[in-house]
Amino acid sequence: MMSAFRRAHDGLPREAPGSERTTRLLLEMCGPLPAAPRVVDIGCGTGPATLVLAELTGGTVDAVDLHEPYLTELGARARAAGVDGRVRTHVASMQDLPFPDTAFDLVWAEGSAYVMGFDAALAAWRRLVAPGGALVLTEAEWTTPDPSTGAREFWDEAYPSMRTTGENVRAAQETGWTVAGTYLLPDVDWDAYYEPLASNLDRMRDDGVSPALVDDVGHEIEVRRAHGADYGYTGYVLRPR
Repeated sequence: MMSAFRRAHDGLPREAPGSERTTRLLLEMCGPLPAAPRVVDIGCGTGPATLVLAELTGGTVDAVDLHEPYLTELGARARAAGVDGRVRTHVASMQDLPFPDTAFDLVWAEGSAYVMGFDAALAAWRRLVAPGGALVLTEAEWTTPDPSTGAREFWDEAYPSMRTTGENVRAAQETGWTVAGTYLLPDVDWDAYYEPLASNLDRMRDDGVSPALVDDVGHEIEVRRAHGADYGYTGYVLRPR
């Protein structure tokens, strides 16, 4: 199953819903940053956000992921984009980041905070934010208080602590964060993730990979098609209070 998962995700442009447009918008929502800010991209994958952040901020970006092949690909993409001198890669766990306190003006995490859970990520990453800095992350959330059975069955297994935006806003505020803004990612951001994944799955079927394995990997796409109105990804711009 893990081999099929890796093959399905091989070469994907991103590992979660998102887009360059959304990265740019969330960055704009941060407001002014220092000249050449210090940025960390946690759970960066192959770097779809890393490269945009390096280009737009003019600062340095420390890109962190536990899967070394993603970082190798990111390094090649950074060289091709001419920003490799300002992108540093680190093989590390997001639960044990090798950086000192207040090291970054901007802490960034698109599609990765769920690995720890929203509350745990906010608690663990707060120390990294320099005075006047911000934390930006995207989080899977319910968009209705009464999701369908099909959606609930999938997410209760995939991310049992998933909450609504209102619940996460309250949780952030209660733990000392100011919520500067939220943004529900549009459907096209899900397409940017799922369409390349679906193409990989089609190639695996053509290559004779077990249909049951392929269907297991692709189940999340079917859930999204059937129940996508019940959940989404929300971007958060947070500042320590």
